[in-house]
Amino acid sequence: MESIIKWQEQTLGEKVVKALQNNEFHAIYVQSKEEAVAFIMYHINKGTVVGIGGSVTIGQLNIERNIIENGGTLLKHTEGSTDKERVEIMRKQLLSDVYLCSSNAVTLDGYLVNIDGAGNRVAAMTFGPKKTIIIVGVNKIVKDEASAFETLKLGACPLNNKRLNLQNPCTVGGICTECNSNRRICRIYSTIKRRPIRSDITVVVVGEHLGF
Repeated sequence: MESIIKWQEQTLGEKVVKALQNNEFHAIYVQSKEEAVAFIMYHINKGTVVGIGGSVTIGQLNIERNIIENGGTLLKHTEGSTDKERVEIMRKQLLSDVYLCSSNAVTLDGYLVNIDGAGNRVAAMTFGPKKTIIIVGVNKIVKDEASAFETLKLGACPLNNKRLNLQNPCTVGGICTECNSNRRICRIYSTIKRRPIRSDITVVVVGEHLGF
C-alpha cells in the first residue's frame, strides 16, 4: 500500500514541477528532505544572509545549524523577540541573500497559493531577496486555486492558529469561519501564477509530508 501512495505522490509531484517550469519558475523534485537541505546548502556560503519565514516545513528540515556552520547569518524571529524586533527582522529579510519559506499549497497547474497575516512572507516570495527557495511537501499539492483555499480553511489556517495559541474561532471549531476577530491572522490571500519578473525563485517539491 505504501508503495502505491509513494507512486501517486511522486507522479503528482513531478507533474507539479513541470507546471511550475511552464510558469517560468525554476522547480525540481527531490525524494527526501535531506536532498532538499543539500540543495539549500549549495546556495549558502560564508557571509550569506539567510532569511527564514515563519514555517513549520523549514523547521522540520533542521537546517539552522548547517547554515551557521557554513558561515551564514540567520535572520529569524524568535519567541523572545519584542514586536518591534520582529518587524525589524521581517524588513531585513526582504533584502536577504537567500530567503527560505514554504507555500501553503501548490496547484497541479503550477500556482503557489498562500494565506498570510502580516504579509511579510508573501512579500519576500514575490520581490526583494536575491534568491528565494520555497520548500513544498507533496501533502500540499491540490487540484486548483479554488480547492487550495478550501483546503487551507480546513488545514493550515486552524492548525497555525492553534500552533500560535491564538484564541480565534477556528481554534475551537477546528475550521476557518471567516471570523472578524482582531486576532485573525488570515488577512492576505495570495496566488502567484507565474514567476515574478525580477525574482529568482526555486520551488523544491519534496516527496515527503512536510508542514501543513
